[in-house]
Amino acid sequence: MSLYGKNIGIALTGSFCTFDKVFKEVENLIDENANIYPIFSNNSQKINSRFGNAADFLNKMKYMTGNDPITTIEDAEPIGPKKYLDVLAIVPCTGNTLAKLANGITDTPVLMAAKAHLRNGKPLVISISTNDGLSMNLKNIGLVLNTKNIYFVPFGQDSPKGKPNSLVAHTNLLKETIEYALEGEQIQPVIVSPY
Repeated sequence: MSLYGKNIGIALTGSFCTFDKVFKEVENLIDENANIYPIFSNNSQKINSRFGNAADFLNKMKYMTGNDPITTIEDAEPIGPKKYLDVLAIVPCTGNTLAKLANGITDTPVLMAAKAHLRNGKPLVISISTNDGLSMNLKNIGLVLNTKNIYFVPFGQDSPKGKPNSLVAHTNLLKETIEYALEGEQIQPVIVSPY
């Protein structure tokens, strides 16, 4: 499927160690002539970490996409009634965001964007990145996997010996996952060998 002219929301949450990979995949989507609308969670737009400064991430996304990042719940809400996104991807999706999504909590711009987008019956893609995916968050993964219009980027353990409960998506499969999701299909396999 061609992504030419598709309106794709890219929502970033606070798994900062994955941001370099996310920006690379955003470049790939732009190369496919997709229109990218960035959305930042509260933490991803404010926390400076060893992986970079929040302001730099915001500015880089604005420069790459030509669109101002959505940074408030108020600005994310119109995604629903305006219906301008073809697909929304939460990449990376932290365990915290996943848990809230699974339980209907809408307290960040990313979660409001997801709620507003899902009400239109359009695909939501999850690119998981969580240290407790095989412990406390496993039940939430199960709930969300079984939810209509939600699709997962294939994921696996990123450090089976060092962090046995940690799961991370194979971000390099984001484009293909989006293509499948736009056709109403989950890319397979969902669970892949260690990262």
